Amino acid sequence: DKKWILPALFLPQNFDHIFAAWLEEKKLKQCRIAETEKYAHVTYFFNGGKEKPFASEDRVLIQSPKEVPTYDLKPEMSAYQVAEEAIKRLQSKNYDFMLINFANADIVGHTGNYEATIKAIEALDKCLETVISNATTTGMHVLLTADHGNAEEMRDKNGAIHTQHTLNPVPAIWISPLSENAPKRQIKALKDGSLSDIMPTLCTLMGLPIPNEVTGKSLL
Repeated sequence: DKKWILPALFLPQNFDHIFAAWLEEKKLKQCRIAETEKYAHVTYFFNGGKEKPFASEDRVLIQSPKEVPTYDLKPEMSAYQVAEEAIKRLQSKNYDFMLINFANADIVGHTGNYEATIKAIEALDKCLETVISNATTTGMHVLLTADHGNAEEMRDKNGAIHTQHTLNPVPAIWISPLSENAPKRQIKALKDGSLSDIMPTLCTLMGLPIPNEVTGKSLL
């Protein structure tokens, strides 16, 4: 807090060449889309803890439902609106990179409501089908992944309701774009890695060099 003129024990970290900054440096246009519950994750957190967007960055906030007290009462949340906006932006062909977050599996999973979580995943299946189809048709690679599990484990080993994040490995799936020379999509589950490997994987897909600061490796 700048209003307190006091010595600091731990100063804010500054990260050089995070992916968003790397895209900016390479003069590539980027778009972030999420509903309210995950908006900070695709903006502030993805930008290394900085609020200000990059010049090359567009942000789209879709309001999460306000008419229900808990999301198990509306497990689709705003996924369809997120997908609709994503498709519109994909079809514009204005962007080199798009970060799209669907909140359902995590947020509805936190309620512990098994049936509602099934409905949340069913909604995600429909949304992902349309978004992936549009992305690959417009010539974009798709990398589908998560930063933690939740919905895949609704009961613990004792049979009690489980509402927390899990430590299970998450999928990382690459889907190739369609073109005249590649009329059929490739779908590949990538080898074991970590979140630090996502940026170099994206760089490889986009034909970008990997910054020296990056310690991860491409999963392709």
